[in-house]
Amino acid sequence: MFGSGSKFPENSRHVRWRIGLGWALLVASGAASAEAALCQHGLRQSPIDIVAPVRARLAPLEFHYRSAPLKIANDGHTARVRLANSSQLKAGKETWTLQQFHFHTPGGDRIAGEEFPMAAHLLHKGKSGQLLALVVLFRLGAENPALKALLSHIPASADGDHLIADAVADPGALLPARKAYYRYDGSLTASPCTEGVTWLVMRQPLELSPGQLALWQTRFADNIRPPQPLHGRVVQESW
Repeated sequence: MFGSGSKFPENSRHVRWRIGLGWALLVASGAASAEAALCQHGLRQSPIDIVAPVRARLAPLEFHYRSAPLKIANDGHTARVRLANSSQLKAGKETWTLQQFHFHTPGGDRIAGEEFPMAAHLLHKGKSGQLLALVVLFRLGAENPALKALLSHIPASADGDHLIADAVADPGALLPARKAYYRYDGSLTASPCTEGVTWLVMRQPLELSPGQLALWQTRFADNIRPPQPLHGRVVQESW
């Protein structure tokens, strides 16, 4: 160790590099440990099983979604669609801008113990950088036209975004007719499992056909963590 009055030896550049590398590795190791600890022991993690929600006068959701050129990627885990910053969600005085949407199998969030085969996660960002995840759950049933259009354009390999000529992404087509919802404080569902994310789960599921689910499962493995403990969180339900 060098004291406060010590000078580096002649090969000081080498020593400084080694010290810097060691410090960087230590910081990286600490950050990774913190992320793992939050994923395993965080108190506001997502997804959850929504049981005994509390009725509340939550602000109605106002969707100002716009169609945009389809920019879709296969990231190796799911199909992700990025959007220009022109679609917004408003609830009372709060406004969030839709950034992207992707899909999970199974659905992750459950309602009174019911597991759903798929969910769409529409990720939004607020003016101060706060995150909001809007969840639309799917049950097996009729073929879903919006999913049909997307499934046909998923890239075969994980090689970045693909802008599909003459195709559009319509996030509004992923919304149910009824806009009642659940709200809870949650997290990102993958490392670093950052908490402080607002979760809105639409109460009315959409449908997808068994064939659509089977086609998805030929491309992607299940990609969602199981429901996490509530740890005393209150789930609100809109009127």
